[in-house]
Amino acid sequence: MAVKQISVLLGNVPGTLARLTNILDKEDITAKALLAASAAENSTVRMVVNDPERAAAILESFGFNYEITPVLAAEVPLHPGGMNAILKPLAKEEVNIHYLYTTINRIGKETIVILGVDKIDSAREILIQNWIHLIEDEIYSL
Repeated sequence: MAVKQISVLLGNVPGTLARLTNILDKEDITAKALLAASAAENSTVRMVVNDPERAAAILESFGFNYEITPVLAAEVPLHPGGMNAILKPLAKEEVNIHYLYTTINRIGKETIVILGVDKIDSAREILIQNWIHLIEDEIYSL
């Protein structure tokens, strides 16, 4: 099962990210992972939160432009080259990684990465075949 990510399009002006997180905080929506990237006029904020459906309803009520997309959450093996244990098999099978970011908290000692890929079902199978532990619903309670 894929993890649900919320992507929000914000104006690229000071305070918009703070406004977004303040609204969610007041409604007990907690970011488990967060990536903000800006372009000339807009910023895209990608988030995994504790309650994506409720967060979407809140964003809708405040008029935010958002979408929910599936992503993978994978533990990076805790050894030298651990990230390559994820990246190399995906590259070998021609799965394109559009973006990658980490969670704020962990389950154990391993870092958890959020992967936005072009072939999510293939990527999931490839990672499982390469002994990568995927995090699913438990991410919402980190």
